[in-house]
Amino acid sequence: MAETPIPFVDLAAINDQVRAALDEAWSETLRTGGFVGGQAVEAFEQEFAHYCQAEHCIGVANGTDALELILAGLDIGHGDEVIVPANTFVATAEAVVRVGAVPVFVDVDPDTALITGDIVRAALTERTAAVMAVHLYGQPVDVDDVSLVTERAGVALIEDAAQAHGAELRNRRVGSLGIAAGFSFYPAKNLGALGDGGAITTQDSELAGRLRVLANHGRSSGSRYEHEVVGRNSRLDGLQASVLSAKLKRLDEANHARQVAAEQYRRLLPDIVKPLGVAEAATSVYHLFVVRCAIDREQVGQALTDAGIGWGLHYPVACHLQVGYQDGATKPLPASEELADTILSLPMHPHLSLGEIERVCLTLSSLEGG
Repeated sequence: MAETPIPFVDLAAINDQVRAALDEAWSETLRTGGFVGGQAVEAFEQEFAHYCQAEHCIGVANGTDALELILAGLDIGHGDEVIVPANTFVATAEAVVRVGAVPVFVDVDPDTALITGDIVRAALTERTAAVMAVHLYGQPVDVDDVSLVTERAGVALIEDAAQAHGAELRNRRVGSLGIAAGFSFYPAKNLGALGDGGAITTQDSELAGRLRVLANHGRSSGSRYEHEVVGRNSRLDGLQASVLSAKLKRLDEANHARQVAAEQYRRLLPDIVKPLGVAEAATSVYHLFVVRCAIDREQVGQALTDAGIGWGLHYPVACHLQVGYQDGATKPLPASEELADTILSLPMHPHLSLGEIERVCLTLSSLEGG
């Protein structure tokens, strides 16, 4: 008899845990008609700002919009350069291009897959306007290290926190560490909606006001009919806000379950795969559990597939090698390129059992010496 498949991420289990709250959110949205904006969005914005230790939260349509709006709100555009790690989801670079700026791709630390202050320092030019600190796979960038460089250079430090809801650096939450942070609530995220959604957090009241205007058709905060700037339509749905409020109450518990699963992986994994490192000052929330393969990755992936185990690649083509972004590839980026060739993501979600982790590790162990 075939063993039960192990999903890469179990969205059904995640949503079933809050099913009653989700049903209530749907009923309340139908009752009130608060489909776009409204009380549910305002409540979630307040809750999420507090959770992130930030003063302000602006709900938007998705995580890519969040980054693009931050750049636009900071007047970053044509003629500006934005430093972006090559090892990230393409949306980070996409947001830069969409405002007319140029993404300058940089390498990452080979152990953590994150940017560092030294990496940023080497990439600065007189045109640098901002740095995208991507908190990748659930682990925060050492923003304290990077900000020593950005503050001296007078450039903005923006957090791409799409994969790091609840992660901490020296007991401070991501979303409170830079000038502003963009979050994604894509369903598979640690805090996921039932569709697309996003948010921006910031400590800067003036910037928050500009972002609200830009995200709502450039509409003046004092008038429904006056549009003071050219904006866009990027708003968080009321239903998604209610869903996110319900899930936010369990986020710390869910993140802890991910951390426990990661510890078990680290204890049981064979030497043919090596987990990415986690800095001592960082608390990762393991949006993904990423390993580097010491043997042929296709062989590893095939063994997992044959055993009914889900897996993923994040990301097999570094941004500076993507066809649409090769203008930003000024030099080889060896750590990012090596990661792209060797990394593989193992199953990771709050409901992953020890038995499932043991089975994943036994499957990988069977490849040793093969």
